[in-house]
Amino acid sequence: MKKIIILLTYVIASIFTTACAAEKAPYIYVLGVVQDAGYPQTACYEKHCMPGWENPLLRRGAASLGVIDPSNDTKYMFEATPNFPEQLYKLEKVAPSSKYTLNGVFITHAHIGHYAGLMYMGHEAAGMSNVPVYVMPKMKDYLINNGPWSQLVKYKNINLMPLQHNKPESLGQLKITPFLVPHRDEYSETVGYKISGPNKSAIFIPDINKWHEWETDLADAVKEVDYAFLDATFYDDGELPGRDMSKVPHPFVAETMKTLEHLSDSEKNKVWFIHLNHTNPLLNLESKERKFVKSQGFNISVEGLKVEL
Repeated sequence: MKKIIILLTYVIASIFTTACAAEKAPYIYVLGVVQDAGYPQTACYEKHCMPGWENPLLRRGAASLGVIDPSNDTKYMFEATPNFPEQLYKLEKVAPSSKYTLNGVFITHAHIGHYAGLMYMGHEAAGMSNVPVYVMPKMKDYLINNGPWSQLVKYKNINLMPLQHNKPESLGQLKITPFLVPHRDEYSETVGYKISGPNKSAIFIPDINKWHEWETDLADAVKEVDYAFLDATFYDDGELPGRDMSKVPHPFVAETMKTLEHLSDSEKNKVWFIHLNHTNPLLNLESKERKFVKSQGFNISVEGLKVEL
């Protein structure tokens, strides 16, 4: 009888310890899923955009991730999008400022959907103080030397934190590692991020030209992590009638699935497509393309998705 009591005590203690550890595990919380300009897009009154204009519940913000670490009451954002006010509020609902400190914003590059939201931290808006903004060298120079962003630095609304290619930043339980990817780098370099927690890891690549231009093999990158948030701007060629899509290079979802078709179902299931253009049929919950992608074992990011690290 005594042995049974001891065994039960051990089991209960183990369950309690595991539950406490789970409560303290950091996690990713998806704040936005579409391309820079959001859905529906400005001046788009075509059939695929009208549902978003007519029903606010169907509107979607530009691609952004929140990362919350309950172990030290910190929270982070990946990208400062034009939807920053709404996305900061979404983060507030799951990690309120009364407990969690906004400990950093990580920027991938200088296209509007990824940094323009910094303006809301400024003198004319929230007037934030010394928010750490993590940036690569060219991105840092761009913000320092061009208004109105330079005013954010001058007024100390933001504190620019320099990053280096493949050099991890340790933040409590988290390690954030930027890595360069090929893209249209008019004003800055472009990076993806590896986000590592104590148990699991993710990569976030919202923008890249084509997978074959990257020095890393995509399949290998997927195998090395638990979640892969990948550029899904366009589903396939011809999605922009009258435009040469080579001028806006992105890996088509169809190409990405072809590139990864040899992976096991469990590996494919790590993929979460994100950064969808307003023309992308994957935004339509009933589209044949969306159903096909899911039938092939891949996932499509949705706002409010939570995955543990």
